[in-house]
Amino acid sequence: MNTKRSSALLITLLLAVIAVVAQQTSLQIEPSAEKLRQHISYLASDALDGRRTGTVGANEAARYTAVEFSRLGLKPIVQTASKQKDISGYLQDFPYVANVTLGRGNALSISIQSKSFSVGSDWAPLGFSKSGRVDGVPAVFAGFGITSAELKYDDYFRGANGKVAVVFAGSPDGDNPHGQFARYEDARWKAVAARNAGAAALVMIARENNFAEDRLSVPRYDNGGDAGLPVIVVSRQMGAALLEMPNLEVLTRAEKEMAKWVSGGTNCSTPCGVTKNFNLEIKSTVTLATDVMRREVPAYNVVGVLEGSDPTVKNEVIIVGAHYDHLGRGGQGSLAQREGEIHHGADDNASGVAGVLELARIFTSKTFRPKRTIVFMAFSGEEEGLLGSNFYVNHPLLPLANTVAMLNMDMIGRMKDQKLVIGGVGTAKEWRDIINSNNQQNTMTVKVNDSGDSGDGRSKTGMPIVVSANGRPVVSLDSARAFDLVLQEDGYGPSDHSSFYSKQIPVLFFWTGNHSDYHKPSDTSEKINYEDEARVVGLVGRIIRQLDQAQSRVTYTASKSDATPRTTGFRVYLGTIPNYADSNDGLLLDGVRDASPAAKAGLKAGDKIVKIDSREIKNVYDYTYALGEMKAGQEYSIEIMRGSERLTLKITPEARK
Repeated sequence: MNTKRSSALLITLLLAVIAVVAQQTSLQIEPSAEKLRQHISYLASDALDGRRTGTVGANEAARYTAVEFSRLGLKPIVQTASKQKDISGYLQDFPYVANVTLGRGNALSISIQSKSFSVGSDWAPLGFSKSGRVDGVPAVFAGFGITSAELKYDDYFRGANGKVAVVFAGSPDGDNPHGQFARYEDARWKAVAARNAGAAALVMIARENNFAEDRLSVPRYDNGGDAGLPVIVVSRQMGAALLEMPNLEVLTRAEKEMAKWVSGGTNCSTPCGVTKNFNLEIKSTVTLATDVMRREVPAYNVVGVLEGSDPTVKNEVIIVGAHYDHLGRGGQGSLAQREGEIHHGADDNASGVAGVLELARIFTSKTFRPKRTIVFMAFSGEEEGLLGSNFYVNHPLLPLANTVAMLNMDMIGRMKDQKLVIGGVGTAKEWRDIINSNNQQNTMTVKVNDSGDSGDGRSKTGMPIVVSANGRPVVSLDSARAFDLVLQEDGYGPSDHSSFYSKQIPVLFFWTGNHSDYHKPSDTSEKINYEDEARVVGLVGRIIRQLDQAQSRVTYTASKSDATPRTTGFRVYLGTIPNYADSNDGLLLDGVRDASPAAKAGLKAGDKIVKIDSREIKNVYDYTYALGEMKAGQEYSIEIMRGSERLTLKITPEARK
């Protein structure tokens, strides 16, 4: 063939190919890395002070997101906005206890001391203490206040019914986070153990000699309901006086001797604690009043609506979400060594919110008219236990029955080695095909082979566009795989998609993995991999587009559980999905895993567990404590409230895999 004619033909073919590629590219969703950077840089800035739910910083993040929704032309979910700049219609508020304050009714006295003790300097109620009063009640020393059937250890084996229990804060393991008593060290578990022992109140002796430096001296609340009894911490000086010890040196020596005895092995055939060898008799009686006031403030989900254009399917809804809250200045949930530094939360989860905002920008462009309605959501309260998303699914602003799917982005900004985790793949039978078909690069690579090399005549990766007479591809398109995908079946998980899956809605969860800055102040905006985040957002956008353009919605399926259930730290598995909202009258279940012990026992979503064997269950901490005491293969009675009906069921835990 003439060389010039061959070249001309090749150019013609290339132009045709480029036209095809250009047409495909025009349909591609191309998120902007720079816009992602702008959003994350602000949301993770010092100005927002870590975005702890209910704080000024979190409310500013909500305002920022709502303003962006309004600017992009999304409609408010509640049609109440009367002014152009009024963003209230984008906000769904839900109740949240931001902090606790001490009322005027706090008082403490012990009969062996004539002096009065000052709240704040000598002692303090804990934030989850029940407000109440005990008058002239005998006190009993209960070691470290720990009960563990698994370890055959019980500091209450001498009894505390009707008395004030006095215990050391911390555990016999000291500061060792891997010690055998590490998970019993928290004050919440001490309160549960004291209440289970029948104590009228719990007094903990601080760990720090300077009371003001002790982490328990400042009341904090964890949105888990009150402990069911008064719980206070006292200074070590006051603790020594209560135990009738002459000074702090003697108190410290006794505490160390007790810890040493425990670490050496208790040698008990039945559960016993330090009071087996250290039976300190307290002669004093205690008069105590706790007055703890919880300050409830509104927290907000931010919701913007892009209405569908197809009259047949416009009532069907695709939800795209992420949580905007983080950990403020540390404390509960933080992995930092000290409290007080701003936890910026750039990856967790300013990255996800930026993804929502960027997708909202793309889908509100004039080149795209969705058939179905797309709803963009930013949740608060995720770090406190999925509070915002859980509130939405129980108070939906659009019918849940019309929800096609929920796509959740949480920590999508720190990609390494092209690895992307997608959870919830087992919640719709079409998910794998949809994900794999969209896991392509945004552009196709044109390959021209005019070298005449021998080879096997076939393209390993490309799609032949022009083939020569001998069967060799002359022009081909290569579509490289975009990500190394890790696909997980489970629809439940530690983020907001779990709330939607509990209502039998297909979900997908996008995550680029954990890192050393997780839940630390060092999770900052300059560490985000913006180019790869843009590619993740692009994949999410392509999946949304396919969901929107499909003739029928995806088919919900009950997913398989993860190989290792998410009850980390416990020997047994029940398969319940607890609701983590504030509660004092039982543990509400958001869901029950299929084929789990809970499902076999007859438990259902919406049930409220109020008792396990003889243990009263008032909140998630009571439930978690009871779970830690259970044994695999042993049958337990479990009492629930199902509506107004009280039922007793039988449940047999399974061993954790």
